[in-house]
Amino acid sequence: MALVPCQVLRVAILLSYCSILCNYKAIEMPSHQTYGGSWKFLTFIDLVIQAVFFGICVLTDLSSLLTRGSGNQEQERQLKKLISLRDWMLAVLAFPVGVFVVAVFWIIYAYDREMIYPKLLDNFIPGWLNHGMHTTVLPFILIEMRTSHHQYPSRSSGLTAICTFSVGYILWVCWVHHVTGMWVYPFLEHIGPGARIIFFGSTTILMNFLYLLGEVLNNYIWDTQRQPLSWQDMKINFMYLEPSS
Repeated sequence: MALVPCQVLRVAILLSYCSILCNYKAIEMPSHQTYGGSWKFLTFIDLVIQAVFFGICVLTDLSSLLTRGSGNQEQERQLKKLISLRDWMLAVLAFPVGVFVVAVFWIIYAYDREMIYPKLLDNFIPGWLNHGMHTTVLPFILIEMRTSHHQYPSRSSGLTAICTFSVGYILWVCWVHHVTGMWVYPFLEHIGPGARIIFFGSTTILMNFLYLLGEVLNNYIWDTQRQPLSWQDMKINFMYLEPSS
């Protein structure tokens, strides 16, 4: 029994995220020593989300291998729960947050890098690590969407979940400012309270838009609007397939 390329790729992506996280945490930056540590940065939170998500993907593949041909209904039920968790995490967190981090970072960076990623950080973070945090996230998540079908939750529950995440992070950023007197991101220091409210509101709307974009993209790739996939069809994406003779 052979591993199909997409399953090998998931393992490689998971290992790359583990390497990025380890290298990032090993950097002794002043901001890591202040209140909130690395957890006040959405980039770091996103890296953790992506690592956990691809860890669940790999676990799903391994569970599929162990379940295949066993005929054990309890194992099948547990596998379905694991697949549901994987699909929910991609829809609500991995795709919208990942795309948001990449898009917003590079847009602000192109406008004025000092507002989001001051040149001083080049002394701490090598270029390859910066791209690992802010660039490769996008192609990795698109590859996952293209190689495996994902069942999105109901639109209302999905949008509620991403709104909860967005508002929760905004409140966390405001709390850090309340405690330390400094904003997590430099550009927030240079805009007024009204502009901050508009920015925070816009980011929440963008997160919702990215959730919907992911749903549309998933449906387009897998044609689920015209031809819904059955459970048996979906299992093909998670099983280890015998190479054809």
